[in-house]
Amino acid sequence: MSRIGKNPVALPAGVTVEVSGQTVKAKGKLGELSMRLHPEIGAKVEDGKVVVSTLTNSTMAKCNWATNRTLVNNMVKGVSEGFSKKLEIQGVGFRAQIQGQTLVMQLGFSHEVRYEVPADIKIAVEKQTQLTVSGIDKEKVGQVAAEIYGKRPPEPYKGKGIRFEGQYIRRKEGKKK
Repeated sequence: MSRIGKNPVALPAGVTVEVSGQTVKAKGKLGELSMRLHPEIGAKVEDGKVVVSTLTNSTMAKCNWATNRTLVNNMVKGVSEGFSKKLEIQGVGFRAQIQGQTLVMQLGFSHEVRYEVPADIKIAVEKQTQLTVSGIDKEKVGQVAAEIYGKRPPEPYKGKGIRFEGQYIRRKEGKKK
């Protein structure tokens, strides 16, 4: 029996969840999200909690039970609180700014790097070297942060590049004379 799957998802104040067949919809103060459950997984709302359970006793149902419960939990948390990831830019002359729906970054290349921000994601530039990617969908927030990170990952010799906040970069020793 799944330890994660058997725990019900608590609904915070202001969040409503509707279950119709295999579709789960969550509405909250930040927006609305929906997802389709695995065909062998079911969900129902009881006493202000969403209970996710298996419909069959197959191995596939047992494998996907906790995953689907976690996805429902992420939806509920996303529409009530939202998710965010912080990125840091390190390097001389490396900086970023937001122009409309485009993130413009100078990353040491001969050209500036432009990134079109998706409609449901917000990117805030606190300083020129600190970015915050936020939104209600945890998967999209992580994907956008990973795409920005991929524009110039940190290199191991000087540590220049884009990194996640608190990420440790293992440094290498350079050439010796």
